Amino acid sequence: MTINSKLAIVTQRIQDRSKCSRKAYLDDIQKNIRPGPRRKKLSEGNVAHASAACPILEKTELLGAKWANIGIITAYNDMLSAHQPFARFPDLIKHAARRNGATAQVAGGVPAMCDGVTQGQDGMELSLFSRDIIAYSTAIALSHDMFDAAIHLGVCDKIVPGLLIGALRYGYIPQIFAPAGPMPSGIPNPEKIKIRQLFAEGKVGREELLAVESASYHAPGTCTFYGTANTNQMLMEIMGLQLPGASFVHPNTPLRDAITAQTTRRAVQMTDISGNSTPIGHIINEKAIVNGLVGLMATGGSTNLTIHMIAIAAAAGIIINWDDFSDIAEVVPLICRIYPNGVSDINHFHAAGGMSYLIRELIDSKLVHTDVKTVAGDGGLIAYTLEPMKNTHAEPDAVLYREGPKKSLDSEVLTNVDKPFQTNGGLKLLKGNIGRSVIKVSAVPKENWVIEAPAIVIDNQNSLVEMYNAGELDKDFIVVLRFQGPRANGMPELHKLTPILGSLQDRGLKIAMVTDGRMSGASGKVPTAIHMHPEAISGGNISKINNGDIIRLDAVSGTVNVISEDKWLSRGCAKAPQATNLSSLGMNMFEPLRSVAGNSEDGASVLGKPSWMP
Repeated sequence: MTINSKLAIVTQRIQDRSKCSRKAYLDDIQKNIRPGPRRKKLSEGNVAHASAACPILEKTELLGAKWANIGIITAYNDMLSAHQPFARFPDLIKHAARRNGATAQVAGGVPAMCDGVTQGQDGMELSLFSRDIIAYSTAIALSHDMFDAAIHLGVCDKIVPGLLIGALRYGYIPQIFAPAGPMPSGIPNPEKIKIRQLFAEGKVGREELLAVESASYHAPGTCTFYGTANTNQMLMEIMGLQLPGASFVHPNTPLRDAITAQTTRRAVQMTDISGNSTPIGHIINEKAIVNGLVGLMATGGSTNLTIHMIAIAAAAGIIINWDDFSDIAEVVPLICRIYPNGVSDINHFHAAGGMSYLIRELIDSKLVHTDVKTVAGDGGLIAYTLEPMKNTHAEPDAVLYREGPKKSLDSEVLTNVDKPFQTNGGLKLLKGNIGRSVIKVSAVPKENWVIEAPAIVIDNQNSLVEMYNAGELDKDFIVVLRFQGPRANGMPELHKLTPILGSLQDRGLKIAMVTDGRMSGASGKVPTAIHMHPEAISGGNISKINNGDIIRLDAVSGTVNVISEDKWLSRGCAKAPQATNLSSLGMNMFEPLRSVAGNSEDGASVLGKPSWMP
């Protein structure tokens, strides 16, 4: 199938840019591929250590080196609602592996912190770097070389990108992702936002706010708004790393358990021992990355992925930048309305047709590459137009698939390319004399796409809270929140300000924000230039802005500039504020990571650069 000509140009541009690094990556994979089982290379003592605690059947097969051995990398903890269901998964996978002539072992665990718990708190400053710690942890788990394939258990914000980055460093091993699914829908999103803003205005108390929040986040499973966690699931599916329809089936249901068993069967079938080896480094190529970016734009997904996708691509020897995001956004229309882009949640999206309808619509409109490898086997991306249903017959590990809907079942949530909610994707690149940044416009009313107002410059989000409480913000302004980048303090999310800024906007004021920090998948109706780089602590121009400077943020033209006077660039850079919290919550442990972090358009990575990257 031919793809849209502009997407073909972007794909070719990425392939040309990545020609040397991708070849070096693939050469590295080829050097490490060998006939299975992989543990045959290990010494008898190595294998004895790895099988010592196994039940007798598994031990016999591991020592006999006949069956494939599947490594399980798990992000389980029971504090995160999205990851609590993973407690059952290792046993499900081990039993399914045995039924399919293989063994499975938990190879390792990775940390899984929750941005919802740390939002507005000191711990948020560790959030972004946790992605690369997860990648390190994944590499440690896979380093034993005991595994012919791997299954990754993860859902949320930094966890899936970290698992995938680590997995791609072992690109010669077949690997597959197994999600847990979203929680049932809770309180409607508009009601939640209303109470949050009323609390910010002092019109309701903490008890009312807690009741609403608890009714919103109330059960095992992923949070139901379309933030980074659910964007991750969309990406794993459209890039072919999860089974068709795996993303948004509820936890602890017969169908979810069947999908997990089928995921295990597919992991076994993708091993070298099966004769059909499908290394993950061959699945994630330039076309798969473009498909991921298309999905991001079509659904109005999380802005965090403008950082993570760059780091993921680099782990596979592929070089992308925000120009690629922007050019794809100009071609791909927004065809989903999921909160915060609308009022419906991910369960409504799934019921309206979900991933099978979305992918079918993108295929029919020639907006994705279909000639890609996936964990589903033959059929390329076309296999993802199917949806799963529980097999009630004899085979316990097989999921039956049927044709997904060819028309949206709710046009308020899912539409088509001919009648989009917005003619371009949900993200825009902003360039100007302050630097380079991105903005999520899919949730911003068009009358707020252009804001020109005086700057209020702060270095800590609590400063704006204090100004709001003192009644000092009853005016048009663009808040410039600086020293929030990767090298300054780990690039925390800044949603603590969302209710305040939203409340001011509802009064009819012209409000926007410019920051070198993050706003993530919950970026809402207030126009915000985020991920600005060069960041303030690196001498970026954002550190030269003063209170009262006139800033123009123009999401129509894709620009953000200081326009008040010509000589502002000759000013000295502001001095970074003295850190006050480095001794708390282990912050000082992360100082070496902050000192080497890349900029946001390079993926904000603290990992050592692989040999294949320039």
